[in-house]
Amino acid sequence: MDRKLKGREYFYISSMLFGLFFGAGNLIFPVHMGQEAGGNVFLANIGFLITGVGLPFLGIIAMGISKSEGLFDMASRVSRKYAYVFTILLYLVIGPFFALPRLATTSFEIGIVPFLNNSNIALVLAIFSIVFFAVACFYARKPSKLLVYVGKVLNPLFLILLFTLFIVAFTNPMGAIKDMVVQSSYQSQPLFTGFIQGYNTLDALASLAFGIIVISTLRGKGINDPKNIAMDTVKSGILTIILMGLIYSLLAYLGAMSVGQLEVSANGGIALAQITHYYLGDFGSIVVAAIVIVACLKTAIGLISSFSETFVGLFPKGKYIMFSIVVSAMACLFANVGLTKIIEFSVPVLMFLYPLAMTLILLSLFGSFFNHSRVVYQLTIGFTFIAAIIDGLNACPAFIRDSSIVQSILAIGSKLPFYDIGMGWVVPACIGFILGIVLMIIKKQKRYA
Repeated sequence: MDRKLKGREYFYISSMLFGLFFGAGNLIFPVHMGQEAGGNVFLANIGFLITGVGLPFLGIIAMGISKSEGLFDMASRVSRKYAYVFTILLYLVIGPFFALPRLATTSFEIGIVPFLNNSNIALVLAIFSIVFFAVACFYARKPSKLLVYVGKVLNPLFLILLFTLFIVAFTNPMGAIKDMVVQSSYQSQPLFTGFIQGYNTLDALASLAFGIIVISTLRGKGINDPKNIAMDTVKSGILTIILMGLIYSLLAYLGAMSVGQLEVSANGGIALAQITHYYLGDFGSIVVAAIVIVACLKTAIGLISSFSETFVGLFPKGKYIMFSIVVSAMACLFANVGLTKIIEFSVPVLMFLYPLAMTLILLSLFGSFFNHSRVVYQLTIGFTFIAAIIDGLNACPAFIRDSSIVQSILAIGSKLPFYDIGMGWVVPACIGFILGIVLMIIKKQKRYA
């Protein structure tokens, strides 16, 4: 019989979950969004919270309610081949190709660059990234200790540092938000623009990856019944989303207020460094360095652990320590490309992956209503897949998007509803779902005829 978790244990698991989610993008993108949204920050923030908080929470719940053992198990309801491709692609995105390198480069550009001369930045980045991933890989080698490292040590330290900045900033605001200029991208549809900006946090994708860590942690505490795992996952996730929502909102409003004294920055990392220096001077550079490095390090530990555990499941001949070293080394290599390039090339990939992740989460959540019928999964994902390719191509850099082949595809895709706001996949997904339900009913009628 399963034991019942104590209140303190729920708190530590929630703290661990928050610590795993809250990394580089979670700090820099809300601030930059706030600067650009200005007086429209309220609506922009609501949109951001939907994808930055709501979807990750649904992802964690879906993992528990669907009684899945991990992302591969959940995606296998479409087909095993799709599960392999989707799982590998998603983990490469949140692992060595985008999220992990971004953690190191964000830490470096915000926390280290202010103390350097421009002449030796490349060399120091190389050294820093090696040290960063060596430390993260070291702590990720024992995933059973993740609750202690992240939930009890790194996360409380991060929160203390961050809320120190909030207290100083909000007691001495740079200006009134209602008076702040709204940039062009947030003038007409701030809610939907904020919704798309939430993609950059990678949290909905990460929720499908971190689900296995939460489930493993609960089992390590003597919770084995699928129903109890689902319930404890929901309980632990509630505190996490409240805290994430609060911090996102504070960061967004902090960014919006900052335009009263500062120019709109090129990215949120620069903005956060400037805001901290404005309030705390040179000492602020040290504070922001500690905030960012701690935030990014704890998330890197979780990503390396989750990546390694999943790939051991996909490729049993490999060993956990081998995968953790390989993913750390690859991330270290890509980190030296630079933060700007990483963000530039990650956007089209996210525009492609996010619709597939969102539909999988929703299908898993409500799968009991259609008995997790494979045909419903396949048609919904299939229609979403086609539209997601179009959304991804539309977000590509100009040298790809402006090619004749891509322009021909986009000309067709532009006829889809919501295409202009990057959500051209919504109607095709609904059509696929409806067709799947119809085919499921027809198959049942034939079976019992």
